[in-house]
Amino acid sequence: MDGYGQKQYGVPTKRYVQTLELRSNEEARREYIKWHSKEYSWKEIRDGIREVGILEMEIYILGNMLVMIVDAPLDFDWDTAMARLATLPRQAEWEAFVSQFQGCSADATSDEKWQMMERMFYLYE
Repeated sequence: MDGYGQKQYGVPTKRYVQTLELRSNEEARREYIKWHSKEYSWKEIRDGIREVGILEMEIYILGNMLVMIVDAPLDFDWDTAMARLATLPRQAEWEAFVSQFQGCSADATSDEKWQMMERMFYLYE
């Protein structure tokens, strides 16, 4: 494994890490991966993520567990940005669409689906 390159933003950043469980179903897993690929992901969703100030968003998968990493500027306010994101074009449609693959209620909001993780270790100074 070669690892994944990290972008440099030229501004101080902070990171959010969340987790979500997909349905325990191989077909749901394949479809979820497909709809998040460069070819199939919805441009309006990617544009909206950037529009609310997110610099980078990555999702990693192991089995049916997802981990999402979000990098944002230091002055980024998560709650304000997510409230705004929910109002942008096709966002509600996207949330309803991907809910069929996720192990949560179809009417759950993004904040209800994705659980914020707590950092418990880093290379202390």
